[in-house]
Amino acid sequence: MSTTRHLVNRRRRLATVAAERATTATIAPPRGPQDPAPSRDESARTPDGPDTTTDDEVTDSAADDEAAAEERGEEPKRERTPRLRVRLPLVLGVLTVLLGAYAAWAFASAGDLRDDPARQNTALTDIGRTSEVKGQISEAVGAVFSYDYASPAKSDQAVKSHLTGKAVQQHRDMLAQVRAQGQKQKLVLTTTVTDSGVERLNGDRARLLIYADQSNTRTGKAEETTYAAAMFAVDAVRHGGTWRISAIDTFAR
Repeated sequence: MSTTRHLVNRRRRLATVAAERATTATIAPPRGPQDPAPSRDESARTPDGPDTTTDDEVTDSAADDEAAAEERGEEPKRERTPRLRVRLPLVLGVLTVLLGAYAAWAFASAGDLRDDPARQNTALTDIGRTSEVKGQISEAVGAVFSYDYASPAKSDQAVKSHLTGKAVQQHRDMLAQVRAQGQKQKLVLTTTVTDSGVERLNGDRARLLIYADQSNTRTGKAEETTYAAAMFAVDAVRHGGTWRISAIDTFAR
């Protein structure tokens, strides 16, 4: 292995240096009493001085470190920086592509949310408009679904004021029997809205759920009154600041 070879070479060099130091110590003549003491500089240059590391030992130590790193399966440090420089542009390119794809997906998702009808429903957020449509449509329902045989023109005027579109024909069909029997039985139909809820509100269009109580009174020879509850939905549109019923849904199949 590379590590073992370097360790053996290093031990050999250390043994050679130790032998040379021993030989130098043996050959040096003993210092007599008249000889001056060695100076501080000379002492620093002796084998026992503080700096005894040779250039070969430093080189061998670095080589040993590199060999040990190779034996552990690691890359030498001097090779990591060039490879990192090569890989960095590739990583940045991949990140750029991923961020671009995410931005495109986020933009498309935001568009879908804006186009979703549920997101456009402001029935719970636009309190003023919700209250306005509830009040006007509740009044309209009470007017068009009430009938007095003594003043049928009032019912006709309510239809013109509060209905539009296909709601006009729907209303005519629903009250056809009441109008036919009105004069004969002296009918008085009264409708009162007890509750209402705005199911959908989108600009000038809305859909409401209506709860109402109805009383039907025959004022002929024997006065008779019947009561009933009704639940239905209406579509409404806003024209000139006024909400009008555009369609009636009785949930009949």
